[in-house]
Amino acid sequence: MRIATGHIGAWGALPFFRSDLLRIAVALDRDGRQILPPADRILAALELTQPDDTRVVILGQDPYPTPGHAHGLAFSAEPDVRPLPRSLANIYREMKDDLGACPASADLRFWARQGVLLLNAVLTVPAGEANGHGKLGWQRLTRQVLDRLSDRPRAFLLWGRQAQSAAAGLDPETHLKIETAHPSPLSARRGFFGSRPFSRTNDWLRARGEPPINWTTVEAA
Repeated sequence: MRIATGHIGAWGALPFFRSDLLRIAVALDRDGRQILPPADRILAALELTQPDDTRVVILGQDPYPTPGHAHGLAFSAEPDVRPLPRSLANIYREMKDDLGACPASADLRFWARQGVLLLNAVLTVPAGEANGHGKLGWQRLTRQVLDRLSDRPRAFLLWGRQAQSAAAGLDPETHLKIETAHPSPLSARRGFFGSRPFSRTNDWLRARGEPPINWTTVEAA
């Protein structure tokens, strides 16, 4: 599988792209299953949000395993996806309680264009098999991305133990770290609901003299 890196900009300097990507691409070529997202969208999160533009990071686990859903950004899906993926439906439920509104579709690319990096720890998945590529080594990229982003204060929305473990080395005195349960239906009631991550992030950004994120309305982004 050819995973194009021509549009990832400054992220291309990470060692992962010299030492690991080819091996993963070969493994994907040998995998006889349908791979999601499509090859040209695997690195979409990095293409849309460059390191110096990143103000907020949301870490996901792996792409949606339903064909037609995943397009390379954590928790986001193609705009015509109905019903919403269950974790995203819970994210929107919390956003309505927190901000009074939520986006009209599953497509979160307008967040990415405002500096919200929506990065999955694992960037591919076999169709129908959640976490089927959990041992390919994509997590090395996650670690390098987080290390690159430790250079100045940023907000990290860390939903679930996997995200919290990946970001454990980030200094909470430097960065905003909002750590809650994952928005999955299995855990959202154990601390995700009621956590108000969107308004808290915007309050932190405003206190730093930065514009808030428009979480709710594509037209205003």
